[in-house]
Amino acid sequence: MPIPDFQCFLLSVLSVAGDGKEHTKQELLPKLAADWGLTADDLAIKLPSGKQNTFDNRVSWAKTFLKQAGLLEYPRRGVFRITARGQQVLAENLPDLDVKYLKRFPEFVVFQSGAQKDKIASETVSEIGETPDELMAGGYKQLREALAIELLERIKSISPSRFEELVVELLLKMGYGGTQEDAGRVVGKSGDGGIDGIINEDRLGLDVIYIQAKRWEADVGRPEIQKFVGALAGNKASKGVFITSSGFSNGARDYAAQVNHRVVLIDGAQLAELMMDYDLGVSVKEVYTVKRLDTDYFEQD
Repeated sequence: MPIPDFQCFLLSVLSVAGDGKEHTKQELLPKLAADWGLTADDLAIKLPSGKQNTFDNRVSWAKTFLKQAGLLEYPRRGVFRITARGQQVLAENLPDLDVKYLKRFPEFVVFQSGAQKDKIASETVSEIGETPDELMAGGYKQLREALAIELLERIKSISPSRFEELVVELLLKMGYGGTQEDAGRVVGKSGDGGIDGIINEDRLGLDVIYIQAKRWEADVGRPEIQKFVGALAGNKASKGVFITSSGFSNGARDYAAQVNHRVVLIDGAQLAELMMDYDLGVSVKEVYTVKRLDTDYFEQD
């Protein structure tokens, strides 16, 4: 089943702590997973950042929100337990617990207004149930997707020769060869034999990679890949990269996968992703540093 949003875990966490004993997150997670019928595949799902499991993240934020509302307390590192206020809330036998309910506690209102000064962001957490980590990751993903669209639109407006130069520049930024002067060059021209660029695979130039670049609107079909493979054979080359601003047909991909030559196909979407990853044609607008508590700092010898 889909992993519930973090608000669904508010009452679950509080109920586990309802026995008044001290609990750890390590014992909490498997119990909640079992209660909600989550599978191993569900538990393996990660946030868009790929750095934390979604389930773990949502339970952690549920604990944080309960603490900020005064329903849980942390008597010592890694341990939590219910408070008298938490017991009073449980005694109400609520069918569920959400952020809207927690807003009745002044401490939580102060916490939320400080952590989310933007009213829209605050309402988003309440209505959608995403954790702050998920909101940031989702916003980052949307910005990246919008930038990719802009990149492709601009790429399709440049000349074919400039596109060939862009492709060589990208491969250089990815670590192939050394410098523009000695490691990669554009050779595309009339009668180029199906090769638009050549780049050293390594700084020593022990092997070279041949490049074909197509600034097209329509998908590249199998015939174009066949021509490229023929050009590789004609140059006694074993490796090639075919990059297009559009896409590849299924026939083109199937053919590239079965030939003896090593041919890598990069479509427009992948091209935009690589340009963003390697800072080609883009610049940094803002940098946000997200920090976490260093618990070791507060440990006594």
